[in-house]
Amino acid sequence: MTATPSTTVANLRDLGGTPLPGGRTVRPGLVLRSGQLDRLDLDADPVVAALGLRTVIDFRTDTERTDHPDRIPAGARLLIGDVLADKLNSARMPAAVQLKDLLSDPAVAEEHLGGGRVQALFADTYRSFVNTGSAQAAYRMLLTEAADAEAGPLLFHCTAGKDRTGWGATIVLALLGADDDTLMAEYLSVNPAVKQAFAPMIEGFTAAGGDPDIALALIGVFPFYLQAALDEVETRYGSMEKYVREGLGVSDETVEALRARLVA
Repeated sequence: MTATPSTTVANLRDLGGTPLPGGRTVRPGLVLRSGQLDRLDLDADPVVAALGLRTVIDFRTDTERTDHPDRIPAGARLLIGDVLADKLNSARMPAAVQLKDLLSDPAVAEEHLGGGRVQALFADTYRSFVNTGSAQAAYRMLLTEAADAEAGPLLFHCTAGKDRTGWGATIVLALLGADDDTLMAEYLSVNPAVKQAFAPMIEGFTAAGGDPDIALALIGVFPFYLQAALDEVETRYGSMEKYVREGLGVSDETVEALRARLVA
């Protein structure tokens, strides 16, 4: 997978080009991932305009979408799959949704997230990507749309494009046959772009006395986070294939269509 240079969309990446067994790759230009599209300006961003996006899947919460509504290319469909809806209804807001609030107050961040608590919160959130109904519905939508040739070039995203989006990319690539090392490498590859996007916020947080380890744990992605979701899949279903079939309710026919469409 390669980063796509965009001036108005953060962390834009094409799943195309990701290596698969047997010398095959993911077909480019069909499934892309990014951060939120609130600054999308096709007139000022010919790179994104050239993608010809036809479907956008937004994994964000109601609040996130209201505060920073997507700008959608003319003629594209916007689909909503609120991954964290059930998690938010059953517990306090996950750290993944509170990035800016937490980084604005080092004392509050230390109180709620110090001593390794931020890592534990993220691991719990990643498990919820696997075991909550709202997340299952969102990722079922992603796979169903990505398998449909009529969906055209598809982009899926959350806010920073790293956690909810990262798990979506992991599911797609795993179904296409990517090995464990490739899945982890792709997941971690967003770190430079995410850290760059949040650099001013991190600098302000640490300058005000905030713990840089907390800031990095909030902003970055780490193997431990993804492994929490993978372990949840293993514990509950035994394999990614069974998770997709039984947990997400995606048919074998849809998975085969996904592979036929995306494997080059």
